[in-house]
Amino acid sequence: MPLPTINPTQTAAWQKLQAHFEQMKSAQMQDLFAADAQRTAKFHIEWEDFLFDYSKNIVSEETLALLQDLATEVELKSAIEQYFGGGLINQTENRAVLHTALRSKQTAPILVDGQDILPEIAAVKAKMRAFANSIISGAHTGYTGKAIETVVNIGIGGSDLGPAMLAEALKYYTNHLRVHFISNIDGDHVQELLKTLDPETTLFVIVSKTFTTQETLTNAQTIRAWFLQHASQPDVAKHFVAVSTNLQKVQDFGIAPENIFPMWDWVGGRFSLWSAVGLSICLAVGPDHFEELLNGAYQMDTYFKTAPFEQNMPVVMALLSIWYNNFFGAETEAMIPYNQYLQKLVPYLQQGIMESNGKRVGRDGQPVSHQTGTIVWGEPGTNSQHAFFQLIHQGTKLIPTDFIGFKQSLYGNKEHHDKLMSNFFAQTEALLMGRPEAPGLSPFKVFTGNKPTNTLLIDKLTPTSLGALIALYEHKLFVQGIIWNIFSYDQWGVELGKELANSILKDIEAAQMAPHDASTTFLLKKFLS
Repeated sequence: MPLPTINPTQTAAWQKLQAHFEQMKSAQMQDLFAADAQRTAKFHIEWEDFLFDYSKNIVSEETLALLQDLATEVELKSAIEQYFGGGLINQTENRAVLHTALRSKQTAPILVDGQDILPEIAAVKAKMRAFANSIISGAHTGYTGKAIETVVNIGIGGSDLGPAMLAEALKYYTNHLRVHFISNIDGDHVQELLKTLDPETTLFVIVSKTFTTQETLTNAQTIRAWFLQHASQPDVAKHFVAVSTNLQKVQDFGIAPENIFPMWDWVGGRFSLWSAVGLSICLAVGPDHFEELLNGAYQMDTYFKTAPFEQNMPVVMALLSIWYNNFFGAETEAMIPYNQYLQKLVPYLQQGIMESNGKRVGRDGQPVSHQTGTIVWGEPGTNSQHAFFQLIHQGTKLIPTDFIGFKQSLYGNKEHHDKLMSNFFAQTEALLMGRPEAPGLSPFKVFTGNKPTNTLLIDKLTPTSLGALIALYEHKLFVQGIIWNIFSYDQWGVELGKELANSILKDIEAAQMAPHDASTTFLLKKFLS
């Protein structure tokens, strides 16, 4: 059954929200707090070890009720059922969207084309566990009999951003293996890393669904050529593994069949870290921690499926984003994790959110009349306070901001953590309250306040809590896409540039040009001269 095609701007709830916005657009949160001593009690959600405080938003109880009416009117509940049940919600590619199945613990079949996919998922997980244990224990050795010490992930996009983010975020939980990532086709990137590698003790994980991605295959071929300067062709099988669907091309590369880990077309690249795409992370943190990551996501999945909208963290986060994007006209959202381990979380979420919801055509095939997508950006605190917070505090743009913090540090340095978290709490208070005009106070030191923030306070950064956090944002973008009446799980917008790059590469290699626009022709002539 296809997703419903409902133009949100034509719903009764949207019309009521538009009228309600006229009442709320000048509201001051300081006044809302002063008028309701129970505001924070009403506007927060607790789930497991997550506390989500959304009281510092320019909303009232009526706002939230109307936003929930909107979710109901666009048939969000039915869409959620299709999302988890294997419906072909990636309609333009005729595919299900089942990254949630990769972490599911249910026993009831999940069907794709009439086949239960759970046994196949379990088999791949078992293969990943066995392989990771053989590498970590030293049972799998390189071509000279030495144990593997370094793992290099070769991929791009979802085959790089997710694993690279996790490698940084879970560094506290890693074992003795050193993990590196190569993504950019820039040859300098590859050569810099190769200078540091020992071919006798390095394992390369090539991640490419089709095994034809230009960047990944170029990098893999360059690395294989470097490796063969030290070893022979049969040795490739001991040092290269692949995550792919193209078994023939992988075997032609020299990778042993038993070292090929499958992917599926019902998992989009930007949601694939839960699959064998996460093999480098399974190696880095061990299979048990990797399973904890999956379990955290599964717990969030179950909660998202079952919680009523008003107590559903992903739903409320998405509705607040809709409120600011479509009514206040805010174009960006900032995410500030107060944890240096999460320095790559925002770049990872940028792909998930902006590639998913950067769409101008609705599910009816017609251009939308409303804004979709949000520009997501950010940097860990407190670094970000010394970089761009000036714009959020005193600039002219409305920038709703998520603050993500943890009650406990991993190494237990209380002095550092107390100072970190004092900044975490102080920033949301300052953005709320500001500093009003006062006699003798320079106008340059006035802060208007009334800047909206969400606060996520989590007990501790663990594989489980990280899995839940990532799944939280996955479900938020899903809800946004349903409300905006767009298809979130295709990415046709990245294809045109790839096609033109292949065409221009032929021009460069032949040193003669096919017709291009005047600017591109001018630039190519300069490049080739």
